[in-house]
Amino acid sequence: MNKAIHGEEINKILLKPRFKIEVHETKEQLINTFEECISSKKCKFISKQSGGHFFLDVPKDEEHFWSPQLQVEIIEDNDKTIVKGILGPKPQVWTMFMFFHFIIALAFVVFFVMFYVKWSMDKDYQLYKYILIILPLLSIGLYFLGQAGKKIAYKQMLELDNFLMRVITSS
Repeated sequence: MNKAIHGEEINKILLKPRFKIEVHETKEQLINTFEECISSKKCKFISKQSGGHFFLDVPKDEEHFWSPQLQVEIIEDNDKTIVKGILGPKPQVWTMFMFFHFIIALAFVVFFVMFYVKWSMDKDYQLYKYILIILPLLSIGLYFLGQAGKKIAYKQMLELDNFLMRVITSS
């Protein structure tokens, strides 16, 4: 069984697994370690950095629609350093899925009102009834499509997670 997200299998339900790791190094040491690892020849990932935030993407030649992105934030909390992150689809993919779910929910409300009006007036409401059955099924279908995408991106998620763990343990 493949292990990820720091020794645990990536959650099969969550589309965007989150993590929080406490480390013993200072924020500056950890940022320097990240910068060194990312700039080394061994690192194949594309990265963007803004202060204590790192965004790691798979290389362009390996990238596909479902390719994940690792977002890491290094923060200091009192006397400890915490690495927080999200490993999941790129923001564009996530936003598209949320938009589709919003449209389905909005359509459900509109068609429910139309169904109720037709039903209360004793008019033919069969079309609206079928639409009200189909819309939740579309939403469930989107969920399973996201799970299929996660399965496709699983290998890349493991690579990003392993890279993160190498950086944290090498500091």
